[in-house]
Amino acid sequence: MGRMSIPVAAAALCIFASVITAADLPTKKYLTLAAIKQMVAAAEAEAQKRNVHVTICVVDDSLNLLFLEKGDGAPLNTLQFAQKKARHAAFYKSPSKSGADQVKSGQVEALSFPEFFPNQGGLPILVDGQILGGIAVSGAPSEVDEAIAQVALDTLKGS
Repeated sequence: MGRMSIPVAAAALCIFASVITAADLPTKKYLTLAAIKQMVAAAEAEAQKRNVHVTICVVDDSLNLLFLEKGDGAPLNTLQFAQKKARHAAFYKSPSKSGADQVKSGQVEALSFPEFFPNQGGLPILVDGQILGGIAVSGAPSEVDEAIAQVALDTLKGS
């Protein structure tokens, strides 16, 4: 009577193993819809303040599109540019300006790198050293695009 049946023992072992595995998994931060809305609202306000028409893009750490908004008056090509800038920033965990700097310094082989886009305006979204994705702006002069994206990041980080 002290013995457990094999199916019951196997089920108990599976439950015990899944509890241990779940406890050992690291916790991962991610971009919530509320955080994205907060960043986008800040970027929209900064673009309006600067009187520029831009497209805003947010991708996650796997480069999946989470948000894309073409502002009234923003050129159609900014839809692609903003996505490329955001993906570059998330993939390389550095501003897309670093890609532009590489090409300007003669490192043209970088143009063949995956998700590489040599145009300023995309910034990585880093929280506590962890990459959560990238945010980018396109439609204004590149340094203005990046400044608008930086305002959005500052809002997320509470700066």
